[in-house]
Amino acid sequence: MRATPLPVSAGAPSRKKRVESLADLNSEWPIEKRARGGPQPRPVTCLQSLSPPPAPPRAPAVAPASLLLGPYILLEPEEGGRAYRALHRPTGTEYTCKVYPACEDRAVLEPYSRLPPHQNVARPKEVLLGPELLCAFFPRTHGDLHSLVRSRRRVPEPEAASLFRQMASALAHCHQHGLVLRDLKLRRFVFANCERTKLVLENLEDACVLTGPDDQLWDKQACPAYVGPEILSSRASYSGRAADVWSLGVALFTMLAGHYPFQDSEPTLLFGKIRRGAFALPAGLSALARCLVSCLLRREPAERLTATGILLHPWLQGDPVPFTLSQSHLGEADQVVPDGPGLEEAEGEVGLYS
Repeated sequence: MRATPLPVSAGAPSRKKRVESLADLNSEWPIEKRARGGPQPRPVTCLQSLSPPPAPPRAPAVAPASLLLGPYILLEPEEGGRAYRALHRPTGTEYTCKVYPACEDRAVLEPYSRLPPHQNVARPKEVLLGPELLCAFFPRTHGDLHSLVRSRRRVPEPEAASLFRQMASALAHCHQHGLVLRDLKLRRFVFANCERTKLVLENLEDACVLTGPDDQLWDKQACPAYVGPEILSSRASYSGRAADVWSLGVALFTMLAGHYPFQDSEPTLLFGKIRRGAFALPAGLSALARCLVSCLLRREPAERLTATGILLHPWLQGDPVPFTLSQSHLGEADQVVPDGPGLEEAEGEVGLYS
């Protein structure tokens, strides 16, 4: 097993696949250190297949209690077995261990190699590579934004502006360095502090590494509530950056309104609403907040703000407003963020066909 210090730049995993075995991770195996200045993997091309992803061959294995991985102890599984709670023995620090097939090491690490460090993008502290599995150790977080919105319904504008500024900053940083995230949603943003005021993009899973200025993508995979109308159309390709901006607009709307802009328990009806692009903002929002949401949820991708342009919008200008979380706005929402069939922010991707 090789212990792989992460390069100075950052990158993202490819497809989410279930772990098949942890038998290759054994504390008796030697650990080899990989040089920091080693050659970087080649860029990974985007998937261009319109067929749905294959079903996993079998359910993920459950790690045995107190499995030793180098300096770490692997504890109970999280998220259905794709991640584990881990303890760093020398320091007693807790981490989240994400497990991937070893054959995907290039796809997993390439986005991190491309992306310089950023305060709003999480990156592994260490990567262990074995014969069959790759284990990436991320700092433990304090819940995600989706759970916060579900529990508190609407987020008051000063809080929403402070949080959304961090989300937009993470997206702009990725776009500027040739990464399209593709699976943006509230759940992807997690809190890095116990006060739940600092947000980070949880990881770069499913990010596409662009090989040039062209950001056209062909694969139609997304979380249904966040998918853009152009992905649901008959067009062969679409702008990956513009699709990310649409998803970020859905996230902002949901934070401010307490429900998705487009929702229906029947996927066909949901996709029809997204194609039409008509939504109603709740009363009580400021003119600037309404303006920003409208600039993000434009049916025509070319008319949307860019990620960098979002940060220049007047609603996000000025010093961040300090805030503490409260329960004072629970009664103002039209409805909570739903978790019904087809609308929950699932871990896997859903194939979309026009």
